[in-house]
Amino acid sequence: MPAEAKHPEGAAKRPERAVDDPEQQAEETVRDAISAPDAEGRPRRTTRRFPLFTKDTARPEGGGRAASGDAPPPARQWPMLLVLGVAAVGLAVVATDAFRYALRVGCLVFAGALLLGAVLRWALPRVGMLAVRSRFTDIVTYGGMGVGIAVLALAVHPDPVIRLQFVQNVLHFTLT
Repeated sequence: MPAEAKHPEGAAKRPERAVDDPEQQAEETVRDAISAPDAEGRPRRTTRRFPLFTKDTARPEGGGRAASGDAPPPARQWPMLLVLGVAAVGLAVVATDAFRYALRVGCLVFAGALLLGAVLRWALPRVGMLAVRSRFTDIVTYGGMGVGIAVLALAVHPDPVIRLQFVQNVLHFTLT
């Protein structure tokens, strides 16, 4: 290979040495901490340069299966299914409007589902598809939305449990 030949990313390509031991080969080729191994254990990237085109994204921390791989697919995602089930119950209570405070109770159940998601994300090391972003971001997002929905559910008319001035101002300006 001539010295002027360049690697597609712009760096000069070095000749590779043949190594029989896989651990020594991985030690030889992995040059940085962000080179993740592929399915066979070989590093996907051996350069510190970022690729021109992203081929995949990193899994969020704790984003693996919640149960072992030999369990049926629904059992592997039980935290997500639990949160979705509780949220569906809350939405069903709101949709049926079966009693006077169905809106408030349904919204509180829905808020409880989000808070349950935050607690599961905090307590369990692996939560499957419930892990969307980093653990901290997921907990803050699920918890913040759960608390916000719960506070607004308690401020809903008729007979609000808590009185929020901005809700009364919004009602005043929209209804008059």
